[in-house]
Amino acid sequence: MNIKHIFFDLDHTLWDFETNSNKTFSYIFERNKLQINFDAFIEVYQPINFRYWKLFREDKVNKADLRYGRLREAFDAIGYKVNDEMIHLLSEEYITFLADHNALFDNALDILDYLKPQYNMHIITNGFEEVQIRKLRNSNLSPFFDQVITSEKVGVKKPNPVIFEYALEIAGADAHDSVMIGDNFEADIIGAMDVGMQAIFCKFNGEIATRQVPTVDNLLELKKFL
Repeated sequence: MNIKHIFFDLDHTLWDFETNSNKTFSYIFERNKLQINFDAFIEVYQPINFRYWKLFREDKVNKADLRYGRLREAFDAIGYKVNDEMIHLLSEEYITFLADHNALFDNALDILDYLKPQYNMHIITNGFEEVQIRKLRNSNLSPFFDQVITSEKVGVKKPNPVIFEYALEIAGADAHDSVMIGDNFEADIIGAMDVGMQAIFCKFNGEIATRQVPTVDNLLELKKFL
């Protein structure tokens, strides 16, 4: 690959979202004295959250809908009675405390140390601005990246071409010598390729690639391509 600029996704690619999310829920449930079957909640919450984020990417729900709806549906699915006041409180506390937990994917810091001297590196994320900045800072990822582009800042979400074009512009990068690295094939890989960028698929969640692209199962495998 003839690459000058690397654009990373954050959640599920570098930052271990599921581990950190589970720790946050455990903390806020205990904090609010909810007597709940934690494993049952997580089992139903994860696919519900995945579906809500897909709806959010497609502009079919807004941020408030996502934050409330995923919790309401998860509690309803396990038959746990909780009022709207508590759901709104949990929603706010989840966002407040999420970035306090900072597990990273295996070898994340090692691969960033390896890449940093050779490339200009940036983040493109569909996450919320204030949360993503705190995640990067608290997990010691911030020094690796020159630009952090969030969908909230740009006003559109991956895979919309506008966010990739904006990222390329503020990074001073050309599409042909830039690569997007991420775990979501639709949002990260197809989105980047559709604006002429190269892409590397992190097959971390069992998703099936629908186009032929370089693929890794571990972040250290990026050395094969970069």
